[in-house]
Amino acid sequence: MELFKSIEFAQPGFFWLLIIIPAMIGWYIWRAQKLYGHLNVSAIKGFTVPKSSMANKFRHLGIVLRSLAVILLVVALARPQTSLSWQNSTTEGIDIVIASDISGSMLAEDFQPNRLEAGKNIAIDFIKNRPDDRIGLVIFSGESFTQCPLTIDHSVLINLFKDIKNGMIDDGTAIGMGLATAVNRLKDSEAKSKVIILLTDGSNNTGSIPPITAAEIAKQFNIRVYTVGIGTHGYAPYPVQTPMGIQYQRIAVDVDEPTLTKIAETTGGKYFRATDNERLKSIYEQIDKMEKAKIDVIQYNKKTELFLPFALLALLFLALEFGFKNTLLKGALT
Repeated sequence: MELFKSIEFAQPGFFWLLIIIPAMIGWYIWRAQKLYGHLNVSAIKGFTVPKSSMANKFRHLGIVLRSLAVILLVVALARPQTSLSWQNSTTEGIDIVIASDISGSMLAEDFQPNRLEAGKNIAIDFIKNRPDDRIGLVIFSGESFTQCPLTIDHSVLINLFKDIKNGMIDDGTAIGMGLATAVNRLKDSEAKSKVIILLTDGSNNTGSIPPITAAEIAKQFNIRVYTVGIGTHGYAPYPVQTPMGIQYQRIAVDVDEPTLTKIAETTGGKYFRATDNERLKSIYEQIDKMEKAKIDVIQYNKKTELFLPFALLALLFLALEFGFKNTLLKGALT
């Protein structure tokens, strides 16, 4: 029974061909009725009643064999496959919290379409590549809050990630508060590895918790922090709403690299600088590889095509029907 539970069909549309079966049976019944005649006599004393033969008892076996052959042929055309897998996990999974800056400066367009949207899109790809990890989302600006707690339901997480936008909370850059909120989400985790990815484009200018203090707290809970400074070097175009429509100003890029580097070093993580979309994508890929190395999972997947066995069975039933017809014909001639 376990084998049948693991069977999948690559071309299930072929099952519509099974409507041939009732048509075949209907035609067989109609044809059989046409072959029989009727004779009325006053008495049957002058006739010898024939004994019932084996051929007469199994005269309908041919249509049964033919129907089974067609069913098996349709199943073969639907391309049945077995999918068997084994997994041996020697460690627990990873819990990850992404802490994303959503301050006004994240609307600068040195990334496409801007820093905030680029960060969202690339982070979503990162989430999709880690189906076995619990991942949460913290956002911060002038204050911070949890947009999504740790969850394995990544479809919900991705939808909440898409919903974040500038203006959800007071403006500013409270890096320490954002990091502390992420730490609070991970401190009670029993995962083998606990990670925070902190992405910001500025320097801490508000909040009641200094970034380095938050990093020390993360270290106490064995939480690794990867910090990402986002923004080109020098100046970046920033959209400003005016009575004449949106106009662009060039604003200085102010990433506090020394503080972000210190946070990463304190917690055993690493600091990265992203200056464009491709560089940011590459950073997430590097973090993905480094953290996957922490899990020792052995997984085997095997798919086996079952077209040939079903096709051979169909041919076998057709051969049996042909042999049965020949047997009936010989019996009728002798």
